Order: sequence, then structure tokens, then C-alpha cells
Amino acid sequence: MPVTTDILRTWRKPRAVMREHLALGAREDRALIYLIVGCLVICVAQWPRLAREAYLLDEPLDQLIVSAVYGWLFLMPLALYLVAGLVALILRALGTGIVGHAVRISLFWGLLASTPGALLYGLMVALAGPGPGAQLVGAVWLIALTVFWVQGLREAGAQAR
Repeated sequence: MPVTTDILRTWRKPRAVMREHLALGAREDRALIYLIVGCLVICVAQWPRLAREAYLLDEPLDQLIVSAVYGWLFLMPLALYLVAGLVALILRALGTGIVGHAVRISLFWGLLASTPGALLYGLMVALAGPGPGAQLVGAVWLIALTVFWVQGLREAGAQAR
């Protein structure tokens, strides 16, 4: 099934989509692709906001974009692997039976599936500026990411039993 269809389905039934992803087996290449594409989309979603900042602060746009690319494509994947590793260790210590790959695929898929919220947030900040509307959209994006990850972990826990 195409990734875009799975993203739309995740907003309605996150556990069903995660069940399908976990059934494909433990393949780290797929998890890495989800992570890199999710970070790339979020990075691109920041460009309208960065263009607004560059205009308002009279700064070169290319420097702001290079900083965003460095942060989202080099630093954030490392940070997310670290978070997934720590959560996997905690879940192992708690005896849940959830393996590290399931934690990673849940987090990375949740990130990729939540990117429509990131795109909307980037546009909201760029067009309306920082304010209550942008904060609301940003909160919805982060809540969606959290819900997708937690539901993915719940599905992985159900399969581990």
C-alpha cells in the first residue's frame, strides 16, 4: 500500500496500520526510511516560516535553511534513535516483551504519519505569524505524534504477548 494512503489511514486507525507495519517483519532499512523521510518533510515544512523570519529579521535565507537541514537531517535522527533506544531499554526492564525494532518503527512511523500536521504548522506560522492559531496547530501536531507512537507501542505490546 502506498505510504500516503497509510498516513491518511493512521489518522483514523493508527493501531491497524501499525499492525500491518509490524507484520512486515523487522527490517531496519524500512524504519530508517520512515525516519529520514519524516525528518525531511518536517524540514521542508519549516521553510515558509524561515522565509518569514529572514524577511522580518533581514537575514540571509540560505543560512537559515542550512541550519534547519543540519538540525532535521543530521541531529534529529540521532536524537530520535537515542530516544527509541532509551524507551526500548525501559520497556525491556518493565518486562513488556516489546523489542527495540518495534519501538523504533512505532516512533519513526508516528513521526512520518504526523507530518501533515507539521506542514500545516509551517504554513500557519509563515502566513499568520506566531500566535494562538499556530500554537494550536503545533499542539495538534505534537499530540498526533504522541498518539501515533503510543498506539504503535500498544499494538507492539499486544503482538508480543
